[in-house]
Amino acid sequence: MQPTQPPAGDYFPAPDFPGCYRHPDRPTGVRCVRCNRPICPECQYAASVGFQCPDDVRAGAATVRRARTVVGARVSNARPFVSYGLIALNVLAYIATALSPGGTLADNTGSKLYSDWLLTPYLVGHNHDYERLITAAFLHIGPFHLIVNMIALYMVGPALERILGWWRFAAVYLLAALGGSVGVLVFGGVLGSVAGASGAIYGMFACALVLSRIVGFDRRSLLITIGVNFLITFSVPGISKLGHIGGFVIGGLATLALLGWSMNAKPFTQRTTAIQVAGLGGLLVALLVIAGVRIGSLSNYEIPQPNGARAAPTAGAVPGVVAAAAPAAGNVLKVVHTVDEPGENYNRVITTVEEAVDNSAP
Repeated sequence: MQPTQPPAGDYFPAPDFPGCYRHPDRPTGVRCVRCNRPICPECQYAASVGFQCPDDVRAGAATVRRARTVVGARVSNARPFVSYGLIALNVLAYIATALSPGGTLADNTGSKLYSDWLLTPYLVGHNHDYERLITAAFLHIGPFHLIVNMIALYMVGPALERILGWWRFAAVYLLAALGGSVGVLVFGGVLGSVAGASGAIYGMFACALVLSRIVGFDRRSLLITIGVNFLITFSVPGISKLGHIGGFVIGGLATLALLGWSMNAKPFTQRTTAIQVAGLGGLLVALLVIAGVRIGSLSNYEIPQPNGARAAPTAGAVPGVVAAAAPAAGNVLKVVHTVDEPGENYNRVITTVEEAVDNSAP
């Protein structure tokens, strides 16, 4: 038997077909299986049986609880824009210091902008350059220092951002960066100078370690990675030990704040956004108070002189201090730049952090 051929000329559906409820000028024979309203091909969404209209699809999606991570962030495949943005800020900061007068792309440490952003405890207290507590975390000493830290951030950041969500990840990163700077400010040498993002990156290590305890995956590779990095920190000279320790401690505490100050694997519904914001805010206030007390003690600090006397600094004594007269001979103190040791091993942490992503969704 041959199939029936359509009539010649333009073909239109039978005139008794109703029009789509959203497009009345489009006759259709298909109806929504839930509300029985006529729907044209543009408005048809495939269901397990038949088709549904856009309104019923939205209504059904609203009743489905979206999967969330252990800290309450929505499980998403969105790009980790915060991680990429932080990498971009670090790179732009390096370019800015390199192109500033006195700097080059190969060596940015001679530029005025580099000197203005460097963290020197004396300048924070005496000149009230509070912004140095943050700018130093985006400042790097040479291109190799920048590349090593940005590779580490690229390896660790995106995985943690998927677990924490964008604003929680940004909060932990910035608090860890501030924690490293406050550690240097309070316990470091008054005239020493530090720069680098490793304090914040060590905070990411602590964050991964705390989350691994909640998620329950094998932490051996992560512990080895952290142990090796701390071994390098304490065995190789020229590394900002206080910056690493401060960032690690504050990164861990910030993660605990997101977990409601509890290491128990309780449901994320008990870790509300209000509790998390309050915990992070309290940690920020504590850091600011500690920094304020230290800044107050540094406001009247005088640099020791070779003859045992103490005097206010003169031009060249520390970066960023400018005086009307040049310093007397032998009165200029050399500032040692404490930098993060290049070549730190971040190769294995990303594997364990990725496991946390896979296991954290309910």
